[in-house]
Amino acid sequence: MSYKSPVSAGIAAVSISILFSSFSLAQKPQVVDQVMAVVGNNIILRSDIEKQYNQALTQGVAGSEDLKCEVFDQLLLQKLMINQAAIDSLIITDAQVDGELDKRMRYYIKQIGSEEKLEEYFHTTIVQLKAELRDVIKEQITVQQMQGKITKDITATPNDVREYFNSIDPDSIPYIDAEMEVAQLVRNPPVSAEEKKAVRARLEEYRQAIIAGSDFSVYAALYSDDNSTAKKGGELGFFERGMMVPEFEAIAFNLKPGEVSNIVETKFGFHILQLIERRGEQINVRHILLQPKISDEDLRNSVAFLDSIRSKIVLGTLKFEEAAEKFSDDEETRYNGGLMINPETGTTHLSPDKMDRLLFFQVDTMPLNSISQPLLMTSPEGKAAYRLVIVKSKSKPHVANMKDDYQKIQEVALAEKQSKAMSDWIARKSKNTYIQINDVMNGCAALKHWLKDSN
Repeated sequence: MSYKSPVSAGIAAVSISILFSSFSLAQKPQVVDQVMAVVGNNIILRSDIEKQYNQALTQGVAGSEDLKCEVFDQLLLQKLMINQAAIDSLIITDAQVDGELDKRMRYYIKQIGSEEKLEEYFHTTIVQLKAELRDVIKEQITVQQMQGKITKDITATPNDVREYFNSIDPDSIPYIDAEMEVAQLVRNPPVSAEEKKAVRARLEEYRQAIIAGSDFSVYAALYSDDNSTAKKGGELGFFERGMMVPEFEAIAFNLKPGEVSNIVETKFGFHILQLIERRGEQINVRHILLQPKISDEDLRNSVAFLDSIRSKIVLGTLKFEEAAEKFSDDEETRYNGGLMINPETGTTHLSPDKMDRLLFFQVDTMPLNSISQPLLMTSPEGKAAYRLVIVKSKSKPHVANMKDDYQKIQEVALAEKQSKAMSDWIARKSKNTYIQINDVMNGCAALKHWLKDSN
């Protein structure tokens, strides 16, 4: 069961195939462009239509002139909302954009296998890739927030849900795939003070050798634990403020060309940096990263800690949700009762075929609401960690029904009401907004409502 709102093409999470096509198109020589529409203070270019059109083709949609018209229709809707957002002084912060960029990058890296593979595919760095996507992400967030503002008071009552479900032709009731809800409590083994001291000492040796005249890039290639940049002499490429972790940026943006920094600690490990070049608000640096190694004792301590937490949960003296919030090292799930989020849908329902394979094999046969023993995992930073997991719900493939799938049916019923509210809003705003459409698009049946309003 699925639903697409009038602006879903503009706000849906970008798949890896869309990322590939978007970036690849940006690399190609640009042809002579043409303004196809003006919506308030925003324009739509022919290249915008072609880009979205080609993205649809990469997802297996059959190409046609009608598809181009539908793409153009979606772009008009997006620009109308972006224009209204400016009128309403809707503010999208850098932190919002950075957070979404980081989340997307983690998803893309997981899909393709590693940061190094992603950079090899595009022949660029993660930093430059994020810079290419930044404006796109900001527009998507703007559209999302405007849509949320328009539909925030829309609800679907139990009566609305029943009416919606009863209106579906029995032969058209959708088939629901198997799904799970899995919660986790993650523990990253703390690195010993001795190991941190040893790593700092080794990095300081490299730093002193470089200051004495040794080549920074050679040391980076030989010793850096950042595999994605080591082969490039540690070079990160140009980036601006807000694109790196704060501790790293605090040092990087205060360096002079050629200067080597003191040691800086981040969640990734210990770094030394050298500024290569500054261009306005952007800088290019190289770095050497050394990551402290986690000892067997550190791992055993984490397992022992999780065992103690598990015992309290089993005895009933501590709830899993409370334990996750208090003790989990995973920021994405700790305040959500530990529930893992499906990055494709934004819900807590995980499709087994889309789950991490190791996790699926670990939880597939677990009874509902039973807590696992501490399970080995790899953190987003590539480090060994342990976690407790609990399967909160599990369903088999079945035809949708009100008893088992009320929440999903309610979501679709709500989406239908939100779609109606969006359509009404668009009809009102399009009459009061300057909209001019290039005459070459007059043949598009999908644009009749726009063409009528723009005369």
